[in-house]
Amino acid sequence: MKRFTVLLVLLLFIGIAFSVFAQETKPVEVPAAQTQSVAPVQPPQKIDTGDTAWVLISTALVLLMTPGLAFFYGGMVGRKNVLVILMQCFMILCVISIQWVLFGYSLAFAPGKGFWGSLQWVGLTGVGLEPYSDYAATIPHQLFMVFQMMFAIITPALMIGAFAERMKFSAFLIFITLWATFVYDPVCHWVWGVGGWLKDLGALDFAGGTVVHINAGIAALMIAIFIGKRKGGGHKAILPHNLPFTILGTALLWFGWFGFNAGSSLGANELAVNAFVVTNTAAAAAGLTWALIDWIFNDKPTMLGTATGAVAGLVAITPAAGFVSALSAIVIGIFVSIFCYFAVSVIKPKFNYDDALDVFGVHCVGGVWGALATGLFASKAVNPAGADGLFYGNPRQFLIQLAAVGVTVVYSFVVSYIIYKLVDLVVKVRVVEKDEIMGLDLTQHHENAYTILE
Repeated sequence: MKRFTVLLVLLLFIGIAFSVFAQETKPVEVPAAQTQSVAPVQPPQKIDTGDTAWVLISTALVLLMTPGLAFFYGGMVGRKNVLVILMQCFMILCVISIQWVLFGYSLAFAPGKGFWGSLQWVGLTGVGLEPYSDYAATIPHQLFMVFQMMFAIITPALMIGAFAERMKFSAFLIFITLWATFVYDPVCHWVWGVGGWLKDLGALDFAGGTVVHINAGIAALMIAIFIGKRKGGGHKAILPHNLPFTILGTALLWFGWFGFNAGSSLGANELAVNAFVVTNTAAAAAGLTWALIDWIFNDKPTMLGTATGAVAGLVAITPAAGFVSALSAIVIGIFVSIFCYFAVSVIKPKFNYDDALDVFGVHCVGGVWGALATGLFASKAVNPAGADGLFYGNPRQFLIQLAAVGVTVVYSFVVSYIIYKLVDLVVKVRVVEKDEIMGLDLTQHHENAYTILE
């Protein structure tokens, strides 16, 4: 009876969302605003202090997401592998920051119609404090560069959850450096860079559904498959060793995501407000939906499930944040939890791969839904610089989104596999069984997270 009641609540929730969406009036049009994936209008090139302040704050918010991710993942692994998760996240902050300054930013964003951008901005040559109208006409070029750096940092960090408790630290450093260079930077250029072919095709990705979540999520699945399962039955469902850590990480991610999405407007403007509202709305709808699903199938709603759902909602709204309304965000949030729950609870056990912290099930599946949902729900009434989606009379946009998803999935999986095999050939990716059983905190870093063991 209890399951039937909760199921009715969930169905009612979905029904209300669809009925309201079906009756949604066209939102009030706002002035054309700049997006990452659509060529912006060319306003006068003058630094705006309000825009600059907002993007500076957003940059700091996105930076906070990587330590937040460290707590989110760290709480879910065993107590003997907490510090290695934190170490990997903080080391990515260090390594990718340097890579981005030296050549990563140039490969990703310097104008060019090739595989990468050109090399004209290597070492930030020519990246000064004046505006650069092709990306951001009201903030310093260096600010746009460092804002995008934070995206480049968190993307490979997302993969950590898939190979948790198994990868050698030396192999990890080599892999993430090569992956950022040969996977992240090219895909970033295709979708967001001047001359990027997916951008020119018309693909919409406001803040990184394709570039960040699908890209990292499918690479994470590849690693989980080829690195193999954890020893001692660790691939089976386990409870987090420190659930409060995970909830703290969720809170930091949700907080930082406002910079991730609303900051991608690149200005303190109406589009930033819309992105802020839909980000919170989708996360709330997804967290509530996952809790209800838990209630139906596992008798009780769980804190871990609610947190996972909220993160899935944040993932799904990321590509759509600058193109959809709040009502569309509710529908996107509801269905991302349904799809991701299915991926985690049905697909993963069926195919028996050890994606330890469900990176593929949440980030790739959620990112795919978010990118496709952008092709369904996008409206030029929200952002005149974007495009209408299928539900607003433009089926072509959905097909473009589908093509961008397909290209990213295939490219990232194949090239990530080649990089993985090369690294494994040189240094061996996986730790030896003895070190794995002892725990990577001690064997890789000679540290313990806890001095008093239960």
